Amino acid sequence: MSGKIIAIANQKGGVGKTTTSINLAVALADEGKRVLLVDADPQANASSGLGIDIKDIKNSIYECLINNMDPHKVILSTKNPNLFILPSHINLVGAEIEILSINDREQLMRRVLKQVENEYDYILIDCSPSLGTITVNALTACNTVIIPVQCEYFALEGISKLLNTIRIIKSDLNPTIQIEGFLLTMYDNRLKLSNQVYDEVTKHFGNLVFGSVISRNVRISEAPSYGMSVIDYDKESKGAQSYIALARELITRGK
Repeated sequence: MSGKIIAIANQKGGVGKTTTSINLAVALADEGKRVLLVDADPQANASSGLGIDIKDIKNSIYECLINNMDPHKVILSTKNPNLFILPSHINLVGAEIEILSINDREQLMRRVLKQVENEYDYILIDCSPSLGTITVNALTACNTVIIPVQCEYFALEGISKLLNTIRIIKSDLNPTIQIEGFLLTMYDNRLKLSNQVYDEVTKHFGNLVFGSVISRNVRISEAPSYGMSVIDYDKESKGAQSYIALARELITRGK
């Protein structure tokens, strides 16, 4: 059985995409699932956030996409025996341009992941904050999309652009793509604004909104500087517990 491929996408920066990718991957791995995290962002924050020294990386997803390198040669293990990463590199910035001259350029990521999808329960793709060629590749390769939404003003701004891109991809490139859910991040129940955003998103998207909400939590911000997920950094923290709840909700939905 092939693993479920989930893209974590929102072209708006700072909404918690990479934080969600890292922590959801670790939480799923802790639940006994075999997980591959694909770092499709040239900033490579998902790679460094799992303790990978990106200066030491010989090959990355760039080589898989551009040079047809076998992903098995690139995938790295992590401290968690159930969690693996296909790392990124700053080279990926150039890939956006290089890909333009390749036939079937939207299918490159799908071809890479086809080679490994039977080896994992979940493959999570951390997308860059843009709707460029690499993100289009991720959306073409995935089964579903998690859309993180920050609890702040203009939260819904830009989501229509992403939903429109998903509609185009559904009609042209990936007819089976579905929205897994909208994930509210940086939620603070003491703030009237957080609750307003929560109500607004729920009103718009109904049961597509995850019941699990990611609370604003200092531990979440601190963990990446130690090359750790918040779950490994402080499992009892509110932030860690939010991601553990999200992983369990995702697993339950899939049953």
